[in-house]
Formats: sequence, C-alpha cells, structure tokens
Amino acid sequence: MVLRQLKAVFGAGVTVDSVLTDPNVTPGATLNGEVTFTGGENDQKVEGITVEFTAIVELDDKGEDKQSTFDFHRAQVSGPFQLAKGSTHTVAFAIPVPLETPLSAVNGRPLPTMKLGVSTELALDNAFDKGDLDPLVVEPLPVQAAVMTAMEELGFVLQVADLEAGTIPGSHMPFYQEIEYWPGGEFKEKFREVELTFVAGKATTDVLLQANDKGGLLSPAHDAYQRFTVQNETPGDLVEALRTQLTQLAQRQGIA
Repeated sequence: MVLRQLKAVFGAGVTVDSVLTDPNVTPGATLNGEVTFTGGENDQKVEGITVEFTAIVELDDKGEDKQSTFDFHRAQVSGPFQLAKGSTHTVAFAIPVPLETPLSAVNGRPLPTMKLGVSTELALDNAFDKGDLDPLVVEPLPVQAAVMTAMEELGFVLQVADLEAGTIPGSHMPFYQEIEYWPGGEFKEKFREVELTFVAGKATTDVLLQANDKGGLLSPAHDAYQRFTVQNETPGDLVEALRTQLTQLAQRQGIA
C-alpha cells in the first residue's frame, strides 16, 4: 500500500520515485519502501543509493534560537548498477529504525513542532544528489507510551516537543528530545514545567525528567534533573513509580 510518493529529478535527467510502504513506525522497527529510477537521455552508472533519516534540531547560538538539519542515520540500499537510458530500475529496502529515533506523534496526533523525515541520496558519476524529504511518523514504544500515559494521569498536559543539539550520557545521538509538559493535579504548585527525555535501549529505557521551578523575585528559577530506568518488556502501570520520581525531583528543588 503506497501512502506517500515523492518525485525528485536528479542530474543527467534521471528521475527517482521514493515510496514508503508505511511512514508510521516505532523506534527499533523496520521502515520498508522502494526506490524507482528512470533513466534519462544517456546511459548512466549509479554508484549507490542511500536512505537518510533527517531531523530538524534547535541550536542555541549565543542566545539566538536557530535550527539546523541533522542527518542522524544512513543506510545504503543499493550498490553500483547500470541505468540504461529510458529504462526503469526498482530497489526495495527494509531499514531498521534506530532505537533512539525521536518521537513525532502519539496515538496518531503529531507532536507540535517535531519535524522528522527520510530522503533518498543518489550517487551518480561520482556526484551526490538528494531528493525531497519524505515525512516520517514515529510513535512511542510501549514503555514510552506507558510513561507518557502516567504523566497525563498525574495531571500533566503535553505542550510541545523539540530536539536540542548535544549528547546526553548513555545516548549515541547528536541531539536529544525534550517533550514539554505543564503541571496539574498534585504537582501544579511544584513546577513551572517538566520536560521529558527518553534514552531507549534494547532491554531498558532511561527516563530523564527536567524541571524548572516557578522561582520568584528573591529565588530565581532553576533546573533540576531526575533520571530512572524502566524495563522495556513489562512497563505496566507507571503512575506510582513516576509519582515517586517527580516527588524526588521536587525535593531536589527544595520546594517539596
């Protein structure tokens, strides 16, 4: 089933159609699709085809908010082949999605401001050309969904999500995701906001909570952090575990 199709025209009149079988994936799953090339007016030697995972990342440059494009995963889907003029060549691919791929949707709802995609790079006559970005929808793993559900049950309201440049301990990515919540319920007076970050692994997932207290004229706001680990296999109901971690986070700020 073709859900989305993009066309890009590369050098020498070569046309490429990149089709994702299903753009909806989870971290650690497989992205399936195919790339179809149509030759131009002359025979061409294609050196290789690569699919890249791309994210838009926030940069804090001397107090100025800027964005940059990060290609965080590359997978070669074809080696060299001859593309005769006017002929068609199709390559199917199945690419493992990195476990640390950030989330861009929850239960079919896009996370505000998140921009993820994949693009096809063609190496033709020792030159490289890249097609348009095909949107990628990454839903949470069960353990991530369990944490986010627990946040909501404790009264937190999801606001926005973004990617920040930098590497946090235990991660292999050049950026990290922050999912921002506004507090409610029993934690309404404890925090101004809480940001949630995941570091997913094969067996366990680390959950990083970052809080910024409300501060005041005599007590400026400051950040505090709390990190804990959850088993991927049987996360279960995490409300009580998360309540404990948030309580400890408030104590770190000296306001609990």
